Amino acid sequence: MRCKAPCAARLLFPRARALHRLPVLVAASSRPRALHFSGSSWRRCCSRWPSRSCSSIWASCGAAPGSPAPPSTAGSLGGPGTAAANPREHGVPGCPASRCASSCMWLTRMNNFTLMHYLDIREDPTFIPEVAPEGREEKPETKNTLEILEQLMETRSHPGNTGFSFKGIQDYLNCYRTGELTPLQVAQNIISSLEDCEKSSPPLRAIVQWDRVQIQKMAEAATTRYRNKCPLSLLDGIPVCLKEEIQVVPYHCRVGTAYLGTEPETEDATVTRKLREAGAIIIGVSNMHELGTGTTGCNPNRFHGTARNPYNPQHFTGGSSSGSAAAVAAGLCPLALGTDGGGSVRIPASFCGVVGLKGTFGLISCHGCLPLSYSTVSLGPICTSVTDAAIAYSILAEPDPLYPYGLQQPKPSLSEILTPDLKGLKLGVNWTFFKACDAEILAVCQKAVEHLQALGASVMDVPLPEMEEVRVAHVICILSEMMDFLQPDFNTHFQQMNLETRLNLTLASQFTALDYIKANRQRTRSMSFLQEIFTSVNCILTPATACTAPRIQDSDLLTGNNDVLTTLKSMRYMQLGNFTGIPGLVVPVGYTATGLPISFQVMAKWWDEAVLFRVGLKLEEFRDMTRKPAIYYDVLA
Repeated sequence: MRCKAPCAARLLFPRARALHRLPVLVAASSRPRALHFSGSSWRRCCSRWPSRSCSSIWASCGAAPGSPAPPSTAGSLGGPGTAAANPREHGVPGCPASRCASSCMWLTRMNNFTLMHYLDIREDPTFIPEVAPEGREEKPETKNTLEILEQLMETRSHPGNTGFSFKGIQDYLNCYRTGELTPLQVAQNIISSLEDCEKSSPPLRAIVQWDRVQIQKMAEAATTRYRNKCPLSLLDGIPVCLKEEIQVVPYHCRVGTAYLGTEPETEDATVTRKLREAGAIIIGVSNMHELGTGTTGCNPNRFHGTARNPYNPQHFTGGSSSGSAAAVAAGLCPLALGTDGGGSVRIPASFCGVVGLKGTFGLISCHGCLPLSYSTVSLGPICTSVTDAAIAYSILAEPDPLYPYGLQQPKPSLSEILTPDLKGLKLGVNWTFFKACDAEILAVCQKAVEHLQALGASVMDVPLPEMEEVRVAHVICILSEMMDFLQPDFNTHFQQMNLETRLNLTLASQFTALDYIKANRQRTRSMSFLQEIFTSVNCILTPATACTAPRIQDSDLLTGNNDVLTTLKSMRYMQLGNFTGIPGLVVPVGYTATGLPISFQVMAKWWDEAVLFRVGLKLEEFRDMTRKPAIYYDVLA
């Protein structure tokens, strides 16, 4: 029987000119590593597949509905006599992807995913990167958290730069407190904007499910509270949206697919409940890359479509929390929630020119989120400013008895972020790693480092050992855990998945228990390295991404996008945080010559989000102006 699934090799390596450059992107390793093909070998193997995206692959493989069957793959990358020729040997009886399994075995070698086979790691494995808070004596707070946040917002309301600025939480609160606008009036403006988003060409596709009655009901309640001068919190009346991976009553938790979430949710996730208790107005659920398997946000599914970057709608938002970043950058709400297993909060925040926080592993409860990867995923906010991120952190960071991680986390502390300078802080930079990005990004981010130095911080060279091992081990962990959870879907809904999802899950099926255990042994080593580094510095600085938002091709909108070079560059600075559980904050610091946002990342030791906010607030001062996105709705007008 002929395999109708697209050939995995064609999917993962669609661009010959990108392929022969890939070995250059792999960082030098301090330990033995897998062999690589030479550039000429890559070109010989892959020159048959020069297409950039999945469209021509889809057509040539006959996987599109109604298209002719593809030619047999026997004798090329997988055929009779290979392990993939017998699907039952892989535990996937009759699965149309099984004939592609041998192709994925080849791909694991080409991507250096066999690296773990060649390493002798003696450390015990760490399967969950949960770190107990340090037993340091807590300093008494001179001001409570609410007073600190009010002072932060007051500072932000008088920015040093002029021109356009995003409407943040403080702007909404000023309108509500003065009576200039009510939450209900703002909600009506948002509903009108959501209707306009759907009619525009191209449609923004940031919010994929919303309900007028639900929005009005929450807004009316908030309006009553402000009229009676008894708001619930700093988020009372503030519009927010949540990634479709998070349970929100009464919406469908489709997770970016065409087959999940067939019934509306009847129970909120913990974060959804906390937002309701804080009085927030949930304006809907936001778009995402299918099952969180990519970094562009490209999703051709019928319920979703691809979210557009508000700074340039012909470019991707980044993923997988694509709609959350687009909604914030387009002015639909000042706060959105996403999940981050490989940069899925920080990448779209960076591409869309807004702030994104991935907290310490376990900081914010993931109860009620689809458990795609239990050891790498953290839930985090995407916001208009660092101050707004601090507000979200102060409300959402709390132990949850329904979530097994972060139960011993310290109370949020913000007392040390209100400083006029950065004197006393030591900031670590590994310049070899730092410079592995596009030239425009490097130029802006180097100046940002100089800005932090000018504010009194010390910048020190730090080692970041075994980053190639981190890259490979992170991929093994996240894909293996996703495959474990999605195995039933892979067997029964394979044809309903996007091509990129099929490929990644087929690739994940090639990883062994030995790969997974060795990857988690590497996690122990990497966490140990970081513990040592953080005895010398307070933060680690990097660019947020090694590239800016890639351009959308027409074919991407039909069959998806799978550009491995873009994936590597967008995730380069993200994986360390997900793999080890340390927190990271991305802050926009500039723009390319074509107007696409450039962002900067600050990482800190476990449970030290406060130092991220302290540095992030100073990074916001570095950018002399904020450019207005091409798509922007001023719902407070």
